Amino acid sequence: MKLDIDLDSVEGDVAHSLEGHFLIAMPTVSDEPFARTVIYLCAHSPNGAMGFIINKSQPMSFPALLTQLGVVESEDDIRLPSGGREVSVCVGGPVEKGRGFVLHSDDYDSESTVHVAENIALTPTVDILRAISEGMGPRTAIMALGYSGWAPGQLEEEIAANGWLTCKADLGIVFDTDLEAKYKRALGLLGIEPAFLAGEAGHA
Repeated sequence: MKLDIDLDSVEGDVAHSLEGHFLIAMPTVSDEPFARTVIYLCAHSPNGAMGFIINKSQPMSFPALLTQLGVVESEDDIRLPSGGREVSVCVGGPVEKGRGFVLHSDDYDSESTVHVAENIALTPTVDILRAISEGMGPRTAIMALGYSGWAPGQLEEEIAANGWLTCKADLGIVFDTDLEAKYKRALGLLGIEPAFLAGEAGHA
């Protein structure tokens, strides 16, 4: 497994950037892995977009992942702080599933940390995993394996076709350990109940 990322190709200062926003899948998005997803967008510009699904879990726990990566010798010996045991391991997206990324609060910084929005950062290197395992990591974090990416203009077309609702991200939802509740909570930011969400509804 490799922790690696390069945001340069999709970063950009554009007036209508959705960086730091949620994409919330409409019922018309029925294909896996995007059905009923909430995606946190880390980058969005005319060059494309990328983000992470934050409400679908991997079958592996965070302590088990640390053991697999060799950050700790075994789960029996693990001495994670309580916060470390609450780090969710999410299906970040269908692109490069062998890569891992840590989305976290901005109270942790390293040479590889990228600040993607106010109060939130992304670190794609193993040093943050070691820091978390030693109790010196960020206050809150989620781990994502793989990411979701869009070519130039692709995301805009999907939004125009009513594939996604958009809204400003809520950090409480990003880092909530109850992954199943995130879809309903994200829709709640727009005042929408999932039961009343129609496939032909417009976007926000």
